[in-house]
Amino acid sequence: MDDFYGGERHRDREEVFSKRVRAGKRTYFFDVKSTRGNDYYLILTESKKGFDDGQYVKHKIFLYKEDFNKFLSGLQEAIDYVKTELMPDYDYDRQERGDDDTPPTSY
Repeated sequence: MDDFYGGERHRDREEVFSKRVRAGKRTYFFDVKSTRGNDYYLILTESKKGFDDGQYVKHKIFLYKEDFNKFLSGLQEAIDYVKTELMPDYDYDRQERGDDDTPPTSY
């Protein structure tokens, strides 16, 4: 039984909702899980194929209900800043139209 936070698997946790979002070469997963105490938390996962070995690399964030509002507020503020201050002329809808052939930038 993998029953620790931050682990790769939570076998004793029930998944109650899952949403997959494909975004170019990345896929994002939004999974709502329940605890044994009938509480809920969200796991945000980014999955992308590695360059060297072709294996999928996953990055996860565990988000708990008491942090939902602050997380969402901070995320929206950061997105708004990029869209209005840093890149106001960028067409954020172009990938959905299928005309985004620009490779993603690396950190």
